Amino acid sequence: MKKTYNLILIFTFLFVLSSCVTLPEDNLPDETEVSICNETFDDKIITFCDDFETSVNPNEQGVDMSKWAFQTGDGSQYGIPGWGNNEAQYYREENAFVEGGYLNIQLKNESFGGKSYTSARLWTNNLFSQTYGRFEASIKLPLGNGLWPAFWLLPDNTTYGTWAANGEIDIMEAKGRFPNEASGAIHYGGEWPNNTYSFGTYTFPQGQAINEFHTYAIEWEDDVIRWYVNDNLYYQTSDWYSENGAYPAPFNTSFYIILNLAVGGTFDGGQLPDASIFNEDVIMQLEYVRVFQYFK
Repeated sequence: MKKTYNLILIFTFLFVLSSCVTLPEDNLPDETEVSICNETFDDKIITFCDDFETSVNPNEQGVDMSKWAFQTGDGSQYGIPGWGNNEAQYYREENAFVEGGYLNIQLKNESFGGKSYTSARLWTNNLFSQTYGRFEASIKLPLGNGLWPAFWLLPDNTTYGTWAANGEIDIMEAKGRFPNEASGAIHYGGEWPNNTYSFGTYTFPQGQAINEFHTYAIEWEDDVIRWYVNDNLYYQTSDWYSENGAYPAPFNTSFYIILNLAVGGTFDGGQLPDASIFNEDVIMQLEYVRVFQYFK
């Protein structure tokens, strides 16, 4: 009986002692991570967001088909063979997949549909479009000759005519052979070939390159568009026109989002990749895409 009583006292003492001990912060349970899509702000609201963590309506590769659709082929299906730029890839749905919380757009060194490479192109046409606001994405880009990744906007209407009288906004374009540069541009004026463009180029600080995650964004207002990398303003313009509409046409209508990884094409003078880059996966990787509308 005495032995039992002593054991009770010992266990009681150990319990009280453990209750008084403060655990180091490293041993505390992690706080529940809040999705970037659920953040709140004082000056703006999120109107579109995909953090590639969950899908309402995923396809076999995990892409949320309630937010994205695919453009496939070599452009001929849309009346623009080579996608209007003499590009060397054939877009396939299976080249885009969600894994580990990232959207991956993979360029493959394989022949398909008369092209030497395959890749993927996603858009939000008929699913989401917006006039004005902030459009941003966190993106990691591949390196290599001829690679042409892009995050850009096109109009969901032909109010002022066909391209480029109705406008195009390139939030981010890069040339894989220039690791320290990314650019942004607008296309406007008359219908092709009577169109023109304006652009700016961002040079990364020493030690940084496009093959790391960076946030690429625009802030688009009725009379100005600003381009940012990691919230560093590097270009802005208010100088544009459309032959078929009064200023601020054509950048006063709704635009949708496009994500793609092209190869070759006129953007970089028809450069093609060295076969050696395919010793590893060649992937444009996105952490998130989101769009804001500012409060008036």
